[in-house]
Amino acid sequence: MFQDRRKSFSQNGTAARRIPLSHRSHIIGFQPLPTGITEHESALERDFVTVTSFVDPTASITSQPVTIDFVDGDTHRRYTPDFFVGSRTRSPELIEIKYQTDLQANWARLAPGFEAARAWARERHATFRVVTEREVRGPLLENAKRLLPLRRAPLDAVLAERVLAAARSIESPTFGKVLAALPENRRAALATMWRLIARGTLRVELSAAITFDSRILS
Repeated sequence: MFQDRRKSFSQNGTAARRIPLSHRSHIIGFQPLPTGITEHESALERDFVTVTSFVDPTASITSQPVTIDFVDGDTHRRYTPDFFVGSRTRSPELIEIKYQTDLQANWARLAPGFEAARAWARERHATFRVVTEREVRGPLLENAKRLLPLRRAPLDAVLAERVLAAARSIESPTFGKVLAALPENRRAALATMWRLIARGTLRVELSAAITFDSRILS
């Protein structure tokens, strides 16, 4: 299926052209994900990949997946979106990453390419979306950066069960109430709670900063 592609092709089958870096945040790098390795070319692209992989561990994120040829008035143009995101749980998406100020300042030039991308995606049962720092940056990103490495950290199964049992036994449990109810070493209990949150076994609201007052969700 299309979302499993790892090679980049244009609309007519040629390899996608690597586009020049923008003037913002020239941060080139790679992120290892459960579904493969994804390249990014800016800090905002890096942060988008981080948040997306955190929210959906099944997501496959392909960098610059396609170059789309289109006609803008009398001019033949080409446009390369930043990412294609496939998922086992959501519809596939073609993604453009833009800072809000760049999007507003260059909308007239960018809009025809976006419309071509929207049509290209629609023909392939996907959607096209422009993502700015407003959707990417905030408490969710900070939680993702803290918790993603903990998903692979070893977990004490016995202590983990005690944490979960404590959460079930407390009326209106919060992070702090559960921690206080554990007889174990505070440092070990705290580490276990963070790892359970990272794995989604102990659930809190991830779109807000996690504090001792954060509610534990059922």
